[in-house]
Amino acid sequence: MPHNAPMLVQFFRNPETVSVFKRGDWDLLLRQAQGADVLPRLSFLLREKDLLGSAPEQVMVHLDSARNLSEGYERSVKWEVNRICHALRGRDVPVILLKGAAYMLAEMPFARGRVFSDIDLLVERQKLDTAERALFLNGWLSSHLDEYDQRYYRQWMHELPPLKHMKRRSVLDVHHTILPLTASLKPDSSKLFADIVPLQDNPYIFTLSPIDMVLHSATHLFHEGEFEHGFRGLLDLDGLLRQFSAEIDDFWTVLIGRAAELDLNKPLYYALRYSHKILLTPIPSGSIEKIGDGVPKGLTAKLMDALFMRALQPYHYSCDKFGASLARWLLFVRSHYLRMPFYLLIPHLLKKAMKPKKQL
Repeated sequence: MPHNAPMLVQFFRNPETVSVFKRGDWDLLLRQAQGADVLPRLSFLLREKDLLGSAPEQVMVHLDSARNLSEGYERSVKWEVNRICHALRGRDVPVILLKGAAYMLAEMPFARGRVFSDIDLLVERQKLDTAERALFLNGWLSSHLDEYDQRYYRQWMHELPPLKHMKRRSVLDVHHTILPLTASLKPDSSKLFADIVPLQDNPYIFTLSPIDMVLHSATHLFHEGEFEHGFRGLLDLDGLLRQFSAEIDDFWTVLIGRAAELDLNKPLYYALRYSHKILLTPIPSGSIEKIGDGVPKGLTAKLMDALFMRALQPYHYSCDKFGASLARWLLFVRSHYLRMPFYLLIPHLLKKAMKPKKQL
């Protein structure tokens, strides 16, 4: 195992590394985990691997606190999902969870201790009005009242403006597809809806199919521009790939075929390449090369390696390679380019730049 990787990366590659940690190593590990927003996940993994005995007493205080906070957060999320089900029941709008809430409610092992800021739902576009009205009647209000922002979301994006509950302050992101309508990649959302699966213990709650969960995770990570949580997103991909490849026959062939069907070759390529390079996710030999059209080659591939291998490290100064801040900024600019063509993007950025700060 390469030892030039950040300590947190080495831990998630092989948790047994903590058995030789000194006090200073633990301190740095906690700081990196906190910066990457994965401290509760680290705490749960140490417990799962029976490695807590290696931790000094002062470290245990932080680990216990992170785990307790995560468990309280999980109870809160489950209650919010219960209230969403209550709001939408009887309206022919299935509750389809995405990302963190989906991993949590499906009780995926890798997601123990995962924290997130909002709950993501997927709703068929023709049912958005019904869903929004029902959620409004149950206290979730649009948090973007500016007329331009409303038009930006409703005309061009893949989601409604964020909805915030008037009392509990929970935030919902209600999507109708997984990429903006103006993006160059055009996955057919009807194919996602066709393959949704109910949770085993709750027939009213659904997730994407396992294959589509991987593709959505990849698409979200490699099209968004905020890499403060990039390492957390990479951990999600690593967990999804390890779990589903062990559970699904011919997983890699099916995954690659589905990516081509949904026009998501490029995000899948990045997902497999960087989860393997950074977290040593086991990818069968030749699988990445089987991904079809649209993947970067030559100088483009080298440039993306230089950017992503910097931006996807844990968000802590001790993990930054030379040029990491520039890499994150360039990928932020790239995310806007991927979201909208230039003839829409330039006027949009000018509009946002001229808006008074109190409206942003």
